Amino acid sequence: MALFGCTRFGSKPVLTTLNRFPSMLGSLNYAQAATPKIVIKKFEEPKVEHHDIRNERLKRPLSPHLTIYAFPLPAMMSITHRATGIMLSGYFSALGIGALVLPHDISHYISIIESMNLSPATLFLAKVVLAAPFGYHFANGVRHLYWDTAKGLAMKEIYTTSYGIMGLAAVITLVLAAL
Repeated sequence: MALFGCTRFGSKPVLTTLNRFPSMLGSLNYAQAATPKIVIKKFEEPKVEHHDIRNERLKRPLSPHLTIYAFPLPAMMSITHRATGIMLSGYFSALGIGALVLPHDISHYISIIESMNLSPATLFLAKVVLAAPFGYHFANGVRHLYWDTAKGLAMKEIYTTSYGIMGLAAVITLVLAAL
């Protein structure tokens, strides 16, 4: 193949074209480009402009903030799952530290609450406040274990199980508060 290419290069039409090339270069007229002028300026520190002021100057729209953003149901379920986990950690930490630090046992503090003569509705609401994080976190934790089997991950199933989890969490909370 290389031999064929060399024989083609050595043919007369190619050589005559190459011989005319320098004369063609001399006859071409190039546009006269403006010669760049080099101007030396003293270095100036760039002006610091706040991000918001620059966006106003450039008439850029302001991005929406989280306060106007409507989270989808799965995102709210995830945020609530994390929040209830933090609440439960706080409950158990307070109970554990209280058991170590406080001078009396739990029966003493239960008798103090009973001596307050609180109405049954107030006691029930207090129990609901204490049981709700556990009920929700437990129910949603079971759903996460189900997801670990790689099932129920389609969006329709996620929304369906989300509503089911809210109902199950309410049932668990009411059962625990009724005890």
